[in-house]
Amino acid sequence: MSGIYIHIPFCKKACHYCNFHFSTNQNSKSAFIEAVSRELILRKLEYASDEIQSIYFGGGTPTVLDVTELNTILKTVYKNYKVSETAEITLEANPDDLDLEKIKQLSNTKINRLSIGIQSFHESELSAMNRAHNAEDARKCLELATTYFDNITIDLMFGMPTMSIELWRQNLQIAFEFGIKHLSCYSLTVEPKTALEHFIKKGSHPPMDDELAAQHFEVLLEETSAHGLTHYETCSFGHPDYFSKHNTSYWLGKTYMGVGPSAHSFDGSKRSWNVSNNSKYIKALEVDKLPFESEVLSVENRFNEYIMTGLRTIWGISLGKIEADYGVKIKDHLLQNSKKFISSNTLVIEDNHLKITTSGKFLSDGIASDLFLV
Repeated sequence: MSGIYIHIPFCKKACHYCNFHFSTNQNSKSAFIEAVSRELILRKLEYASDEIQSIYFGGGTPTVLDVTELNTILKTVYKNYKVSETAEITLEANPDDLDLEKIKQLSNTKINRLSIGIQSFHESELSAMNRAHNAEDARKCLELATTYFDNITIDLMFGMPTMSIELWRQNLQIAFEFGIKHLSCYSLTVEPKTALEHFIKKGSHPPMDDELAAQHFEVLLEETSAHGLTHYETCSFGHPDYFSKHNTSYWLGKTYMGVGPSAHSFDGSKRSWNVSNNSKYIKALEVDKLPFESEVLSVENRFNEYIMTGLRTIWGISLGKIEADYGVKIKDHLLQNSKKFISSNTLVIEDNHLKITTSGKFLSDGIASDLFLV
């Protein structure tokens, strides 16, 4: 198994664009930690022969847990699983949670990578997103974090219809000034049943501007390249020694286990997902019941997932793997469907791999869907 994902389903407040599973009610934190620890113990036999290469605390906002609570979960992992000595252990964090004392405490744990949800260094965007931190928090936490951690990635968001090209460029420049070696940059999207969708429908927030988002993306490619970051996945930019090991395992189709409410797992042929309800999750594990559903992926689903994830990366789609796993007929089908994109210079074949070109990067998801088996 490549990695363990641990979903921490608590936040201080709800960001307007977010549709992940979380709760702003933290009264069940202690019971949740016990439940996660119990799930890890109950599932250890599934992965008895595997070595864990990465552990990832995601959410939600994992830094609403204190360091003792995080260590409780980590101790359970290390007691019940074989963890590589060089495992990447990532903690997603919000800037307002990272004061000097907490950063010092975290630096003395097994956590060796911080993923900080900056989103923007400007007050106007942070306020519009309903983030829990402000612009001063964003800068201050990086001043502190970069003193104690070398491996730091930050999230930045672009595509906001109110963000100018210059303001987006400033966000990137501030990140580079802090010496950040990895960026995860996401275009703002309108997810169903979010506050953002409601505001746009009501007319109190301007609609998304795809042309402006594309311009932001071009600036992103330009600035990250100029500062020596490799664009190794659609939303991910980093120096080679700082690529995310955990997320890369997802894109390369490796197996992983997800624990916590709403977390997903993949064993190579079957996908499972835990119930997206904190109370139901906790109650099930109190009686040693694993609260998940699962499905065996069809050939079409496995092929389509590989196409989607492979095209998002610099490694592309291995035509040799396609032939070995799915046969010559499906490989020929893929090549036939790829011709129009190769002609338009949005796809290219290099070293027997089908890859997105620079001009196709912003269109990768749409191109992938055209290559799916249906």
